Amino acid sequence: MDALEKGAATSVPAPRGRPSRGRPPKLQRSRGAGRGLEKPPHLAALVLARGGSKGIPLKNIKRLAGVPLIGWVLRAALDAGVFQSVWVSTDHDEIENVAKQFGAQVHRRSSETSKDSSTSLDAIVEFLNYHNEVDIVGNIQATSPCLHPTDLQKVAEMIREEGYDSVFSVVRRHQFRWSEIQKGAKRPRRQDWDGELYENGSFYFAKRHLIEMGYLQGGKMAYYEMRAEHSVDIDVDIDWPIAEQRVLRFGYFGKEKLKEIKLLVCNIDGCLTNGHIYVSGDQKEIISYDVKDAIGISLLKKSGIEVRLISERACSKQTLSALKLDCKAEVSVSDKLAIVDEWRKEMGLCWKEVAYLGNEVSDEECLKRAGLSAVPADACSGAQKAVGYICKCNGGRGAIREFAEHIFLLIEKVNNSCQK
Repeated sequence: MDALEKGAATSVPAPRGRPSRGRPPKLQRSRGAGRGLEKPPHLAALVLARGGSKGIPLKNIKRLAGVPLIGWVLRAALDAGVFQSVWVSTDHDEIENVAKQFGAQVHRRSSETSKDSSTSLDAIVEFLNYHNEVDIVGNIQATSPCLHPTDLQKVAEMIREEGYDSVFSVVRRHQFRWSEIQKGAKRPRRQDWDGELYENGSFYFAKRHLIEMGYLQGGKMAYYEMRAEHSVDIDVDIDWPIAEQRVLRFGYFGKEKLKEIKLLVCNIDGCLTNGHIYVSGDQKEIISYDVKDAIGISLLKKSGIEVRLISERACSKQTLSALKLDCKAEVSVSDKLAIVDEWRKEMGLCWKEVAYLGNEVSDEECLKRAGLSAVPADACSGAQKAVGYICKCNGGRGAIREFAEHIFLLIEKVNNSCQK
């Protein structure tokens, strides 16, 4: 759409949303809808997330930087504070569970709109037929994990205050296009060229009457330019490991600003170790841990982060001493939260400066309070639901080192934001 002007009044079929054949079914409105001067129009965020994926199985809930992929956009949508409702349209039980875990409502889509051949517009039309209260849909792509609430807030203002019928996201790119010519061509300098705008698919906002006509883009239409570092499309631009690095640096982590971590508390059994205990003939216990985790602890301490260990079990002092980790440890603990809170106060820290690695139900309260929390991949389900990061590694198999790397990346993010 090279000729598109911001705010131009026009109607164009949505390239990602137009049905492959025929027109969408007529939408039914509830009585009185559209007359309402009493209430502002209902703006709903809608994330489409089928269970089927030709590339990565259940991609929409695959963990990216420790968070289910769909969780990144749901967090942004909910924290934006501009939507009367936030929805996930899905045909899969696991996706439904994750959506509810993040605070979204779920629309169970039909098999007809869950096919590979089904379009975005098909699924949106179906959603609207079940939700007469919705006047405007903000269709947010699940595969855009660097989306920030501020972008959604500005677009909502464009729709509600400036009267646009549809707004979609774009990104500016400086990529030169060449065509064959008989004589040589002069290439401009990058700094002398504004670049070109490309749809990045991050979101499409449209009013109901426009969708009724079979469009996601049209009417009084505008584009919204996203920052290049926030424009990450897993489907198109980037592979998973690179996306994780981008998200850790440019992603949205919540309303409260990140603080630099000063203390890491780690559960011994199931985090430092794999939870297995071997008993020798003379009744001495033997445990094992991964050298990678010992290196991770050493790196954390060298960077000025205190590392302390905790356990419900009565671990022997000889065993802890043999680990040679030089960390303060508290064992036979019945109330982990009380001990960690005592350590926090002793060091003069707020909870946002505390990181916690746990794996059991007894760790849940500490995981919820800590500014940064994680569990190994094999942690219990209750602990997994309480955290912001789930390691790829199991307990006793590199989870601490992995979490340490995560902490270092977030510290870098904090330092970079302080310099701006």
